[in-house]
Amino acid sequence: MNQYAQMIRLLKTPDVMKRLNHLYGQRHGMLVQQTTRYTHMLKRHEELFDASGSVLLISAPGRTEIGGNHTDHNHGKVLAAAINLDTLAAVSKRKDQMVRIFSDGYEPLEMQLNDLRMAPEEAGTTRALVRGVASKLVEEGFAIGGFDAAVSSTVRAGSGLSSSAAFEVLICAIFDALYNGWRMDATKRAQYSQYAENVYFGKPSGLMDQTASSIGGLTYIDFKGDQPKIEALSYDFAAKGFALVVVNTGGSHDDLTPHYAAIPEEMHAVAACFGEESLRRVRPEQMLGGIPLIREKLGIAKADRAILRAAHYFAENQRVTDMADALRRDDLPAFLQNVVDSGASSAMYLQNIYAKNDAQEVALALMLADQKLRGKGAWRIHGGGFAGTTLNFVPLKELEGFVKELEAVFGARSCQVLDIRPEGAAVIDLFAV
Repeated sequence: MNQYAQMIRLLKTPDVMKRLNHLYGQRHGMLVQQTTRYTHMLKRHEELFDASGSVLLISAPGRTEIGGNHTDHNHGKVLAAAINLDTLAAVSKRKDQMVRIFSDGYEPLEMQLNDLRMAPEEAGTTRALVRGVASKLVEEGFAIGGFDAAVSSTVRAGSGLSSSAAFEVLICAIFDALYNGWRMDATKRAQYSQYAENVYFGKPSGLMDQTASSIGGLTYIDFKGDQPKIEALSYDFAAKGFALVVVNTGGSHDDLTPHYAAIPEEMHAVAACFGEESLRRVRPEQMLGGIPLIREKLGIAKADRAILRAAHYFAENQRVTDMADALRRDDLPAFLQNVVDSGASSAMYLQNIYAKNDAQEVALALMLADQKLRGKGAWRIHGGGFAGTTLNFVPLKELEGFVKELEAVFGARSCQVLDIRPEGAAVIDLFAV
């Protein structure tokens, strides 16, 4: 029996099933779904590569942003969680510097790691992310090498659940597992992944997405200093009678980078009016009292939206603190009210619920949630915004009706009920479980 057949048999053993429950939750049908998926990945790797050396299964989760909308890029605070949707690779080591990645639904990627210099023509591509991660790891003293990977993802591109961060963290984890003995610090792994996205891919994202994916669980993160302060929080929303539901409204995040980039640019511009690099070093009252100065320095046409976005930043930082405090003292009503307030601030001040006047699907989803959940749950824009998804805290007794009503508008399977994944990037070594 070859190793692929052995690994497929091991998927049905109690210890492996326990491991899958840990990563993906215990909802009805989950084990069947994941064992089928893992079996497909192993068969796909055998079909493509038929490796003689060992094959590892490596997973990096998507993330949900619960609080702290667009604060991380200005050294703010966020409340985020890894989720039970992930990017999964069956991967084996090569003896050369060739990387081959075959992702379900995408064109195969083949590239050499001999030249890790940034290539401007690769900006915005998967190739840039791989090269960027590899370059940063070499700079930090880690080993890299070639690999063959069959990849599958349940974190859909453009869904607002950060498929890009999951992929970047996955690539970093592959190099770590194959060539470095799985010894990278999870926070550093997030930073290396962000570097690839910022510098090589060309998207000026903050560090929240990669941190949530790399570390896992429900986390309060303060990005004030060079090293983020991270606190793991433990809260079982299901035990309190609530489900986390992400609604995919059908709008894509593709081609929205200029909209995302404008938010940190405008916040930094406000900070610069006070001689600072980021809003974290500006006091809220200083900004409010200095509005005439900001309008004079930036010009009225540019200043007013930047001022509104800065006002969102300051209030959102406080809300994240209040959310975390509410969870620590088990005050769920206070937590839910802060989620609603966060969404309202994103819509009114941050202005990221639509990118075009004729694209109103996110606003429609928020209106429907408001009608359905007011006084009972919470709702808000999810992730970077402008298109894509909303996040909703839905009472379990309302869940069936909520999903039915929203899917009648946005289509079958547009609602995803999420579980918080307690572990970030993970190696699933079936022979060692």
